[in-house]
Amino acid sequence: MLLTILILSCTKKTNNKVKTQQYAIDYHSYAQPNKAVATHLNLKLDVHFDTKIIDGVASYLITTQNNASAIVFDTKNLEILKVEANKKPTKFQLEKTDDILGRALKIELPKNAKTVTIYYKTTAKTEALQFLNPQQTADKKHPFLLTQGQAILTRTWIPIQDSPQIRITYNATVKVPNELMAVMSAKNPKQKSKDGVYHFEMKQPISPYLIALAVGDLAYKKISDRTGVYAEKTVIDKAHYEFADMEKMVTAAENLYGKYAWQQFDVVVLPPSFPFGGMENPRLTFATPTVIAGDRSLTSLIAHELAHSWSGNLVTNATWDDFWLNEGFTVYFEMRIMEALYGKDHANMLAAIGRQDLEEELQGMKNTPNDTKLKLNLKGRNPDDGMNSIAYDKGYLFLRTLENTVGRSKMDVFLKTYFNEHAFSTMTTERFIDYLNKNLLDKNDITFNVNEWIYKPGIPKNAITVKSTKFKDVENSINQWKNGKITAKEICNQDWNIQQKIHFIRNIPKEISKVKMNALDTHCSFTNSTNSYITMVWFEQAINHDYHANNVDSKIEDFLMHVGRRWYVSTIYSALKNNGEIKKAFAIYKKARPNYHSVTRNTIDEMLAYK
Repeated sequence: MLLTILILSCTKKTNNKVKTQQYAIDYHSYAQPNKAVATHLNLKLDVHFDTKIIDGVASYLITTQNNASAIVFDTKNLEILKVEANKKPTKFQLEKTDDILGRALKIELPKNAKTVTIYYKTTAKTEALQFLNPQQTADKKHPFLLTQGQAILTRTWIPIQDSPQIRITYNATVKVPNELMAVMSAKNPKQKSKDGVYHFEMKQPISPYLIALAVGDLAYKKISDRTGVYAEKTVIDKAHYEFADMEKMVTAAENLYGKYAWQQFDVVVLPPSFPFGGMENPRLTFATPTVIAGDRSLTSLIAHELAHSWSGNLVTNATWDDFWLNEGFTVYFEMRIMEALYGKDHANMLAAIGRQDLEEELQGMKNTPNDTKLKLNLKGRNPDDGMNSIAYDKGYLFLRTLENTVGRSKMDVFLKTYFNEHAFSTMTTERFIDYLNKNLLDKNDITFNVNEWIYKPGIPKNAITVKSTKFKDVENSINQWKNGKITAKEICNQDWNIQQKIHFIRNIPKEISKVKMNALDTHCSFTNSTNSYITMVWFEQAINHDYHANNVDSKIEDFLMHVGRRWYVSTIYSALKNNGEIKKAFAIYKKARPNYHSVTRNTIDEMLAYK
């Protein structure tokens, strides 16, 4: 669906002429930025762990068009105490509540209004915030707070114009208990303050979903002058070892697509309830502890979040219908970083696993084919519905196939120019197609089925097949094992890397007996693996094969009780549901649910019809 374009209130001068910018209609925000738009946020927060509430003051610099009489912000489950315009009290109205979008906050403006200040409190229903008690942390001594704003949850902890195309700069002052440290997606402290007060500055304009806060008993350990890790004390050394290649990743990324624009690239390792593998908050990636495997085998996630520093943070999807512009480009960039550091076959293994994920997603969406298009229509739906393998892996496959068609050298010149020319701006699918045609395809007299890839369901026939010689070896071993030509012990003695092991587990034939499953587990010890990815795929196969030996059932329950990464837990709950064990899934979830972030709860609530 083509989006109607509205006139934006901001303007730029080009060749002494005023050029009017444009906003696309965003069905997931009440804001009317073509009339009045926020450009800078000064945020003051007081974090109360006893009540699990944040007292906040959000002061905005605003720009209005044609003497607009009002400005509209997005809110959800916030208590609005009072509002000022130009530092004087003004009238405001909270409009009707929508279950997905929350409530519009409409604020009256005097003539020539330049500032708006909103005094507010979060509530127990604030979805972006997760307050954790000490037992839910690694060190078990102090509480923890984390936020997750993507896609439209920033409005649940800050009243804001919560559309990805409305980029703002921000400053923040955050008060926390003296024994804790606060860090944000901004310029961060490296040591605790004495009084629990922290000051932050983000000079580059970012989308609201990228504003993030974490508070805990954190320490910092430097990797290079521009990279390092934050984590709890019992985790910091493990994280520092695991992410030792971060500087190499930044350098590899810069060699591909230009200078890193955010000065600092740090990672904070959060408690296991964090719902995603990582979140690309600029200057401070949020990461799950499930990537700490002790052997640096899962650090492609860090490469992925780093790649977002160009695709997503630097050039951002204008609306959530255009989400593939963030994730498809990022997966492509991630693979290029991994290839530069670890070789082509390693990158191809990761891409092949992604293709398997995509095929599973397509099978699950066979009754909703429109959801397999890259350009979505999420009007009236939660934008989280579009955050799946279609955006990531079909988006990647589109770009990889495009590269195969035009040649890598032309592709790299195109992408580097694309990121440079659109830095700190937002992009719709339609504008990208125009740019692609003009600057790559037409320019080189190349024909490519762009519209089929973007606007049609499924995978076009010209999609490239990603091959891995190491995966071929795994597949040969699977066939030999299935036919009794090699034993489980011989399988487990193979000199396979983590990706090969994952490929093996995911492709265990359906007809494999419980006896063979038990022999495999006995020799490979998959049930007791310390690699969370292996554990997740093995538990899925154990459920699919009705395998209950080696205490696997209690291990599955323990995993679901202590890990909150949505992908991992939803995979296991889905396997339980699909194999007739819905009562078991429900019983475990009832106990585990309080440990999960709202993002994960919402997914599993719907899956299990939990009320």
